[in-house]
Amino acid sequence: MIKTRRYDIHEVAPYINWLYFFHAWGLSGKPKEEKDRMRREAEHMLAKMEGSYSTHALFGLFEANADGDDIIIGGMRFPMLRQQVPSAEGQPNLCLADFIRPLSQGVTDTIGAFAATVDKSMETDNQHDDYLRMLSQTLADRLAEATVERMHQEVRTHWWGYAPDERLTTEQLLREEFQGIRPAVGYPSMPDTSMNFLLDRLLNFSTIGIRLTTSGMMMPHASVSGLMFAHPAA
Repeated sequence: MIKTRRYDIHEVAPYINWLYFFHAWGLSGKPKEEKDRMRREAEHMLAKMEGSYSTHALFGLFEANADGDDIIIGGMRFPMLRQQVPSAEGQPNLCLADFIRPLSQGVTDTIGAFAATVDKSMETDNQHDDYLRMLSQTLADRLAEATVERMHQEVRTHWWGYAPDERLTTEQLLREEFQGIRPAVGYPSMPDTSMNFLLDRLLNFSTIGIRLTTSGMMMPHASVSGLMFAHPAA
C-alpha cells in the first residue's frame, strides 16, 4: 500500500517543533522575549502562506524481514548500522534490524517508508529580501518535519492502525511518546544519503515532487525521508 497526502499550511503548522526553529536562528538560550518576537514574525508568514502553498507526504507499508543487520523490504536489501558504543553499560549494541522479525522465523513483518516535502516555490520565493528568504526557508524545513509528524500520527492510528486508541497532545507527540519510531535518512541510525535511492525505488519520490542529486540528497532541500517501525521497544 502506497499513499500520498497533501496538507494545507494550517493542517501541519500545529505540529511545528519551535525548538528547532529557534536553534536555526541561533536563539537557543536567548531571552524569551526574543523568541516570542521571532515566533510572531514566523506565524505572520505562515498566515500569509495559507492558500498559496501546500506540503506533501508519501508513505507505504511493506512486508519486511531482518537478515543479520540488513532489512529486506520489497525484495531489496537495506543495509543498517549497528551501534559501535552501547547506550548504557551492560546494554546491547542495537541496530534497526533488531526490531523486525528475522527471516529465519519464516514469518513476515511490516515496515513503513515515507518521504515528505513542501512546494518548491516555498524555498525560492522572497528572493528580493534576504531576511524573508531565510525566514521562509527555515519555515519550509519545519513544515516538512511537521508534515511527517502529522502523517506518522495518521499512519499509527489509521493506515497501519497499530495504535488506534492513541490520544496524545502535540507536546507529547514532539517528545515522541508514541509507540514506534521513524528514523530519518541523514540521522545517526541511517547517516548515508544513498539510502534515498532505495527508498525512491520503493515509493517513487517524484510523485510528490522530490528529486535526488547524484549523492542522494533530496530537492527541495526542505524534504525528509525514512522508515517507520511499530515495535514497542524500538
